[in-house]
Amino acid sequence: MLPNATDSVILGLVEGITEFLPISSTGHLIITTHLLGLDGDTVVGNDRKGRPMTLKDAADTYTVIIQVGAIAAVALIYWSQLSRILAGLAGKDPAGIRLLRNIILACIPPVITALAFKSFIKAKLFSVPTVAGALLAGALLMLFAEWWRRRSEAQAPATASAPEFTGADLTPLQALTIGFVQCLALWPGMSRSMTAMVAGYFVGLRPVRAAEFSFLLGLPLLGAAAVKDSLDGGSAVINAFGWFNIIIGLIIAFASAAVAVRFLISFLNKHGLTSFAWYRMALAVVLGFLFIF
Repeated sequence: MLPNATDSVILGLVEGITEFLPISSTGHLIITTHLLGLDGDTVVGNDRKGRPMTLKDAADTYTVIIQVGAIAAVALIYWSQLSRILAGLAGKDPAGIRLLRNIILACIPPVITALAFKSFIKAKLFSVPTVAGALLAGALLMLFAEWWRRRSEAQAPATASAPEFTGADLTPLQALTIGFVQCLALWPGMSRSMTAMVAGYFVGLRPVRAAEFSFLLGLPLLGAAAVKDSLDGGSAVINAFGWFNIIIGLIIAFASAAVAVRFLISFLNKHGLTSFAWYRMALAVVLGFLFIF
């Protein structure tokens, strides 16, 4: 059975809510498409090279395409940061140029790694058991990072008069370090935003600033993925979902991402990443009982 409007609303909600939270949008979408029965092997069209695409392939591509809605929400919320980059390109804001440089450097490692291992990742890692493993591994990494951050802040507390360290203040090596850690997110269930935030902790960014830099990194990375997948398999997605359901998914992803980003910034100020780590561990256990054991 082909997807309907309800499926599109659910996928849009899951995409928008989880894309920028440190809980893995890819992992949640793999689980959601499985629960909705959209992981079948019925052929629904061909990709750009004429290879057959199954319903599962089309659903996976659909979830990448509707990322554009989530991207648009972040671009709107952080337009002031993007305008600084534009001002930097015009020679009016040196910090804007540094921010752009750091975004580019942090994007290079995951892009190269994704291109090199894309076939292996799609063939071997897109399953519920591997997602459960990544959720658990990521949770442990988050707990360690939160412990490390709190200890570091206790040893060297920030003064009220000191300027806050931001993404524009990173050195090129620090930006590359964040990029290399993001490569872990190619394991579905790990989370790109989580790995960027954790790496941000390790190079000196406070939780909110690490999250903001993670959001900005998502714009080119997610945008490029959406464009590529649209070109490769867009016709099969249209055959399976139809234009109406694609538009629904984009709108729902936009609205839910805007709410999720606002929530995350407020939550991190008070609680850090610990609660998200416990959620990931609980979800990994549930998946283990339902789908693995």
